[in-house]
Amino acid sequence: MSKQPTTEAGRPESGVVQQLARDDLERKRFLKIAGKTMGPGAAAAGLAAFIAACGSAKSSSSSSSTGSASTPASTTPSGSGDLAIVNYALTLEYLEAQFYDNVIASHLFSGPTLSTLKAFGSEEHQHVAALMTVASSLGAPAVKPTGKFPLTSASSVAKLAATVENLGAAAYLGQAGNIKSKEILAAALSIHTVEARHAATLNTVLKLSPTPDGAFAKPMDMPSVLAAVKPFIA
Repeated sequence: MSKQPTTEAGRPESGVVQQLARDDLERKRFLKIAGKTMGPGAAAAGLAAFIAACGSAKSSSSSSSTGSASTPASTTPSGSGDLAIVNYALTLEYLEAQFYDNVIASHLFSGPTLSTLKAFGSEEHQHVAALMTVASSLGAPAVKPTGKFPLTSASSVAKLAATVENLGAAAYLGQAGNIKSKEILAAALSIHTVEARHAATLNTVLKLSPTPDGAFAKPMDMPSVLAAVKPFIA
């Protein structure tokens, strides 16, 4: 097992982003790993199998979990280390998948717009399936919350969808530096880019900038994201 990189003060570095930035060989290995499975249209099953096959995933995260299938849904991610981050992402994906299911069932949209929303919903369900498999390999998946979303008109729903997707993209970006496993980082980035593309599409529909933060996207920390989604949990 390779020695964990340390700072000049002798403290282990948190996450792998610093290591990838510093070590050209590690960066090339990471890009090779990501490129094998994260191509356009990669299926959730393929992503989950990739993560499960990586021996370093379990060793980089705690296998303990404070959540279980019988505990009430909570916005507090269960587990620690990479497991907590995966369950945090899974909680957000649960809500996004439910949101699109409710939007499709609302009959507020039709034609090409409905087709796009169905495609987005399908992709969110694939994210859920992949993250559940990863969480199961590390410990226990987060409890599925019950979402509640105000679906009063097509225009308000479009705005809410853009808010949800922009929030999701910012959430993944906010955790990139905290992830310890290169394989899980690759998986998170493959989902992050899809969330960002969803957000850009919806921003364009609303006649907003597809890149609202300019050349550099702004991350959001976990407490801020969880506070933002709390009103959408029943």
